Amino acid sequence: MLNLLEKQDIFKTTQIHNRRYLGNKYKLLPIIHHIVKKECFSVNSIADIFAGTGAVSSAFVDKQIITNDLLYSNYISNIAWFGSQDFNKKRIIEFITYYNSIQPTQENYMTKNFSDTYFSHKTCAKIGYIREDIEKNYHLGIINERERAILITSLLYGMDRIANTCGHYDAYIKNATLSKELELAVPEVFPHNNKLNQCYNKDANQLVKEISADLIYIDPPYNSRQYCDTYHLLENVAKWEKPEVFGIAKKMDRNHLKSEYCTQNATKALEELIDNINAKYILFSYNNMANKGNDRSNAKISDEDILRILQKKGTVKIFTENYKAFTTGKSNIQENAERLFLCTCFKQKKTIASPMNYTGGKFKLLSQILPLFPKNIHTFVDLFCGGCNVGINAHATHYIFNDNNQKIIELYSILKNTPTQKIIDSILTIINQYNLSNSALYGYAYYNCESSSGLGQYNKKAFTALRKDFNLLQQKDYHYYIMLFVLIIYSFNHQIRFNSKEQFNLPVGKRDFNKKIQEKLIEFMQAIQEKKCSFTAFSFMDFDISSLTKDDFVYIDPPYLITCASYNENGGWTEEKEKNLLLFLEKLDTLNIRFALSNVLRNKGKENTLLCTWLKKYPHIQVIPIKNSYANSNYQTKDKNSICEEVLIINYKGE
Repeated sequence: MLNLLEKQDIFKTTQIHNRRYLGNKYKLLPIIHHIVKKECFSVNSIADIFAGTGAVSSAFVDKQIITNDLLYSNYISNIAWFGSQDFNKKRIIEFITYYNSIQPTQENYMTKNFSDTYFSHKTCAKIGYIREDIEKNYHLGIINERERAILITSLLYGMDRIANTCGHYDAYIKNATLSKELELAVPEVFPHNNKLNQCYNKDANQLVKEISADLIYIDPPYNSRQYCDTYHLLENVAKWEKPEVFGIAKKMDRNHLKSEYCTQNATKALEELIDNINAKYILFSYNNMANKGNDRSNAKISDEDILRILQKKGTVKIFTENYKAFTTGKSNIQENAERLFLCTCFKQKKTIASPMNYTGGKFKLLSQILPLFPKNIHTFVDLFCGGCNVGINAHATHYIFNDNNQKIIELYSILKNTPTQKIIDSILTIINQYNLSNSALYGYAYYNCESSSGLGQYNKKAFTALRKDFNLLQQKDYHYYIMLFVLIIYSFNHQIRFNSKEQFNLPVGKRDFNKKIQEKLIEFMQAIQEKKCSFTAFSFMDFDISSLTKDDFVYIDPPYLITCASYNENGGWTEEKEKNLLLFLEKLDTLNIRFALSNVLRNKGKENTLLCTWLKKYPHIQVIPIKNSYANSNYQTKDKNSICEEVLIINYKGE
């Protein structure tokens, strides 16, 4: 392979828009970007679910990007452009320089099937050799997944630049002079994409059931032209499964790649898609061809249906931009325009918040964590469930909430198996019995208190009496756990803490059973009662994983070894427990059970050397940075500007 350091001038570069693609919206990026900037607020994540070559996504590289396309050739290019995995640019350049320098002559899949059609025999020999070499080096571990994607993308772009077509692969030009040489260029991919970026290769109608984003951009096929027919050859080379090809155009079987949006079912498909979207905004791009062209080029979804479907989801604005349409006929389409329908969605079902406030709880991090979880989970195990914020908002068939705090697990069991109104009535009975405040009913002024200073002074005596009576109880029955819940709600920061004598020992807090807490409790109970879930109270070392399979998932949010949280007081979480936890992770990994571990690598000048050293032993395990936010947590309040390197550690690839 050539030493590129000595040959700096021998390679070219290519950009994302340098590939011919039907319906490419690169020229529309200014208006798309303008609409999002002017009309949409607090947009931090964008899902481009019919991404094609990724042109629209490229306008938002400063945000979290989710791309999806049914064609693998587009999916692999999107990994190249938007993937978050690190890559070695020098290695990429050296491979591409090497590929440009060679001229193999041996027969291969490409020469046997495509010689003198879209490419000459000479070019087919080179394409086949390069594609085989990329795959070989990937399986040998010489290049990683993103490097593989970048090299395949370079090959696809190089092929498309010289292909003997009119821009697509429905047919090749007969008797054409096939003299153009294949030359690969280095894709100018951004090396520091958002670590939360995700790329999918799925049916968009299924994907939207599994993801959420602030804005979802939709650019489906408009007419009967199937993209898998138009780009079958690039799809074939990208997947490299070497299928049998047939017909003059040398197409492989593409039935599994057909889109409903190119058929008479397009309107039905769009309605299903929009119904299942979870976003603040939907930006829908659709050309107004209607019946202006020939049958194959005419739009499949009417304006009336588009508005009807979107207006069920939210309020709609329409933006228009003159745009040349692609038509299979020779029609001169006049007044053709690309329309952008911006739907501001009605308020979606909100994320469920636990009525209990656990130190280090992940509620504020859910928008970062949940998208990183596997999309198909049978049993979700929340191993250190704490306040249950993560498990209650995850998507699975069955849930196991586990925590070594027997009391909190029993409380959750009661909340699941008791009618909501009975729980509310029992809580209010205890509040009235001890003469605790009820600001939901009477407000703050009734107790000569203000919201800023809180209700602690008024409730102190009553809270102390309740805590004393609770600690004297011997029988741990329904009444015991309702009293515990009331204590938690009226205690400092709504937390739970017991001393070495198993006595609840938190002081009174500023708040009470107000409307916000009541809403949280009702929503939490409704969610937990709807789920198929069970509750266990084991130490993680005693938790039985023998029944778990590769279809299950274990989320692990243990006490952090190097923080100063209350659960680490008096040696609560030790190095010995940290070592045992790492052994537990190894066992899960050996059994091919997917897991995600929340933890901190560095905090306030300290490093979790045990975890950092362990990670070096397992290069397949990914470490994803998480932007932490613990404004209400004790161990962060003294120095909010300190560096806390929070991460999510996973042993699986994004799905």
